[in-house]
Parts: sequence; C-alpha cells; structure tokens
Amino acid sequence: MNKFYLALVFLTFCLFSTDSFAVSASSSPSANDPTELVKKTKEDWNKMSKKERRIKRKEMKKSIKRAIKDYKSGASDEDTLLLVIITIFIPPLGMYLYEDEINRRFWLSLLLTLLFYVPGLIYTLVIILGKK
Repeated sequence: MNKFYLALVFLTFCLFSTDSFAVSASSSPSANDPTELVKKTKEDWNKMSKKERRIKRKEMKKSIKRAIKDYKSGASDEDTLLLVIITIFIPPLGMYLYEDEINRRFWLSLLLTLLFYVPGLIYTLVIILGKK
C-alpha cells in the first residue's frame, strides 16, 4: 500500500512538473499505460543531477500544497448545503466534517451543544458559513 502512495505522489509530481516529463499520446502506442509512464518518468528522474532533483521536489511540494489549498477553498454549494443540514442535526459532527480533525473548535462546539443546543448550533454555523 505504501508503494501505491509513493507511485501516486511520483505521478502527481510528473504530471504537474515541467514539459521535460511530458509524454505525448503519439510517442508510443501504450501512452495510456500508467506503468510505462512511471518507467519513463523514473528514467528521466535518474538522469537528473541532485540539484535538479532538489528543485523538482520543491516545485512538487509547492504544487501539492497549492492543489490542497485550492481543493479546500473551492467547496461547492452542494457540499456546504449538506454540511449545514448535518450541522442542524448534530453540530459537533458538522464541525468535525468541516475541520477534518478534532481540534479546539470541535470541543467548543461539543461543549456548547451539551450545555444547550442552540449556542452550539449557532457557533458551528458561524464557523462553517463564515470565511476561513
């Protein structure tokens, strides 16, 4: 399983990097085969110097962070609507799904919900519907 994730990150790196890793569809009949792409990319990677590899790693990390940031900020209206509906029934669950972790906001939402339902609901809705 760990090798799968490593290959996935490696492919992501290759797809979002410069044109030196690009494989055109007309270059080989098996261009749609992911194993061929991984082999070609690995060969190209091994041909690079250490300095070039370091630069490519930095570019890869930046592109992955940017993709994650874009993914988190680009929540669709349907996702937000579903999150609000879940929050109306169980505010701490809505907070957990919004934050993707159990953190200080989750515990505060849980505490407010246990003390009295409405403050926990209001707090969670303000966090979810407000801008991060």
